Amino acid sequence: MDALARHLSGWIGAEVTAGGGSGAVFGLSGGIDSAVVAALAKQAFPHHTLGVVMPCHSDPQDAADGALVAHHFGVAATTVDLGPVYDLLLETLAASSSDLRESRLPTANLKPRLRMTTLYAFANQLGYRVLGTGNRSEIAVGYYTKYGDGGVDLLPLGSLVKSEVRELARRLGVPARVIDKQPSAGLWADQTDEAEMGLAYEELDAYLLTGVASPAVKATVDAMHAASAHKRALPKIAPKPGA
Repeated sequence: MDALARHLSGWIGAEVTAGGGSGAVFGLSGGIDSAVVAALAKQAFPHHTLGVVMPCHSDPQDAADGALVAHHFGVAATTVDLGPVYDLLLETLAASSSDLRESRLPTANLKPRLRMTTLYAFANQLGYRVLGTGNRSEIAVGYYTKYGDGGVDLLPLGSLVKSEVRELARRLGVPARVIDKQPSAGLWADQTDEAEMGLAYEELDAYLLTGVASPAVKATVDAMHAASAHKRALPKIAPKPGA
């Protein structure tokens, strides 16, 4: 795990620098993935990292845990309350589509898209690059919002399944409160990753690492992977006639 941490922090530093960036910015959700990214970014850029806590009608504990991680690793952090702009956007959209306000997923997905807009505002201002917090498990089944938490420059944890992220978090010294909390994207009250996906991370990780799973798990994961293929691909470009 020590070697893995050095490898990933070195990769972050090299990729950001190669792309013309001078530091890294990332969301601090209060979850384990963002905590690990914060620790790795701090190692890569000791004086040029920024964590952004972005509550949006979310559990106050998440913001508190994000602040805890920032303090624990000595990461510069700021808080942007997205609740008011979310409300205004939802009100504006609902004026054109009255049904939208009652559509849980479309309105929930506004939140990660607002968060990514916020991160890129800081990245543009500072000359930093945006680090995503998605892991291999989530990427494989498309458990992220397109052009939301999926719209980033680099994915340091993209080759690690959730259990590997948890092991790395322990080695990096992420606060136990953050490691042990139930994974959630914080899209609505009492929402959890596993309930929304319909399977446990343990089952998903085992299938991704070994290719072995129960027929039900295999069918669920394969279907989610196929349905989310568009999220992992660049937009298609129409060819010229005759090309």
